[in-house]
Amino acid sequence: IQADLKTFHRHGVYGQSVLTLLTAQNTRGVQGVFVQPVDVVRTQLRSVADDLGAEATKTGAIGSAELVAAIADELQVRPLGALVVDPGLVSKHGQALAAPEVGAALRRHLLPLALVVTPNRHEAACLTGIEVTDRTSAERAAQLLRRDGAEVVVVKDVPGAAADLYVDGAGSQLLERPHVETRHRHGSGCTFSAAVVAQLARGLATHDAVSAAQDFVVRALASAPGLGEIGPLNHWA
Repeated sequence: IQADLKTFHRHGVYGQSVLTLLTAQNTRGVQGVFVQPVDVVRTQLRSVADDLGAEATKTGAIGSAELVAAIADELQVRPLGALVVDPGLVSKHGQALAAPEVGAALRRHLLPLALVVTPNRHEAACLTGIEVTDRTSAERAAQLLRRDGAEVVVVKDVPGAAADLYVDGAGSQLLERPHVETRHRHGSGCTFSAAVVAQLARGLATHDAVSAAQDFVVRALASAPGLGEIGPLNHWA
């Protein structure tokens, strides 16, 4: 949530949040994950939707299949603009943030509503059962997720490519960016999806929004302040 709101602010859009789970975490790891009750999440979502609304929306770590279904139900009744689904299944430290059945719930309930889904290679494997080891396997996984309804799939950090794979109805494309060698990548996935949402809210086309988000994350990694063990990137890049 903190990474998302900082990213929204940097991109000149106003961010609103709905807390689906709370974590106790720091640069050393995740010490606890506390999934919020469905009625608490529904009430927050209705508060946001019934007042300011949104031009674009992202989901992150949700925590339970029941919550995924409830959020999808609410978004169908109260649409909140272009939807970016960041699976949020695993933390940067490798800590699971969701029960095993959440992946199937995302595919069933949220991907049919999604403009973009942004799994890293590990999340793509969790969602599809396809181990992502190269461009070919990444594309196979992405096509499965497109069949579930997502218009665009961005598989991040494709092995052997130093790039993200962008897949839509027109085909696939490797979006290469300079590799930044740093251990301070905490929150980079959330930051990327939040930057995509911010650019969509500002009116960019999907491909342009993804490209601009990539550029932002590269700058943010390159200028990371170097805090802690696996620290945050620089959200004012």
